[in-house]
Amino acid sequence: MKKILVILGGGRPRGNTRQLVDAFARGVTDAGHEVEIISLNKVQVNGCLGCNACRYGKPCIQRDGFNELVPKIKAADCVVFASPLLFWTISSKLKAFVERFYCIAEEDPNPPLGRYEKYPVKDSALLMTSADNFFWTFEQAASYYQFAIVNYIGFHDRGMILAGGCGDTNGKPQIDKTNHLAEAYEFGKRIYERSDLKFVRMGI
Repeated sequence: MKKILVILGGGRPRGNTRQLVDAFARGVTDAGHEVEIISLNKVQVNGCLGCNACRYGKPCIQRDGFNELVPKIKAADCVVFASPLLFWTISSKLKAFVERFYCIAEEDPNPPLGRYEKYPVKDSALLMTSADNFFWTFEQAASYYQFAIVNYIGFHDRGMILAGGCGDTNGKPQIDKTNHLAEAYEFGKRIYERSDLKFVRMGI
């Protein structure tokens, strides 16, 4: 059994992204794994101040919700980053969460690939929704995930669901009219089925 932590970076309480996350979580549970969903609408996480007071092995000086999430991050086998597409990238709430990983880094005297430090080794995945459905819709968000979380922090990518075409931003969520919920459920159910399995689902 794996422990999977989903960090939901905002969005409406019953919006497209929350529905995508819930479908993924049902698949995870049906596969026999443990899943916990943390909404950053309910947990305040501020962006990094760049003060370096946390280096190394010291807690962040900010007294917000991130400090409570650190034990959950360290205990998880997989951290899933979920967000609606906002201005062509992940939400500011999720970006702030990623920035704060800086305070859980450890000193690495021989860092690989240009890293300055080492982080807890975790698996990761990306879940995103968007009203738009162009071939380039998720390019910036997926690039940030790949370079910051996979390449730099060093997480092992298990795949992503990039769910475009989920309805007009001025209207009600319409992800239920697409195949994305079924895809997210299947992704959750099979995320640890094989060591070489990687999902990439584009909403185009």
